[in-house]
Amino acid sequence: MVDKSDQHISQAFAALADPTRRGLIEELSGGERRISDLAAQRQMSFAGVSKHVQVLEKAGLLTRRIEGRTHFLQLNATPLRDAFDWLQPYRDFWQGSFDRLDALLKAEAQDSQNAPQSSNEQRS
Repeated sequence: MVDKSDQHISQAFAALADPTRRGLIEELSGGERRISDLAAQRQMSFAGVSKHVQVLEKAGLLTRRIEGRTHFLQLNATPLRDAFDWLQPYRDFWQGSFDRLDALLKAEAQDSQNAPQSSNEQRS
C-alpha cells in the first residue's frame, strides 16, 4: 500500500520535473500572481500556463483564488518542505562522503609533505 505522504512527495517531484513549472514556483515565491501575468512573461498562451498550473495544483504546490474572471495563484511550500525532508538523509549521506574524502585528501597531502625525498629529488 502506498502511504499518502509518499504519494504527495511523488506528485511534488513529478510537478517539479518540468522547467516551466519550476519557473512558475520560483516566480510565485515572490507572492501572489495572476495566471495571465505568468503567461505573458513566458510568451505562452493562457491555456498553456493553465495546464502547468493544474499539475502544480494537483501536487498541492499552489492555491488558486478567483475574483470574477481573474485567477490569482499563490505558492504553498508545504510539499516542497516534505520533499526536502525526504531528501535530507541523502544530503547527509553525501555530505558525510565529501567530509571523508576531504579528510583522506588532507591526510594524503600531509603524508606526501612528510615523506623523505628520493635520491633523485635530493640531487636537484
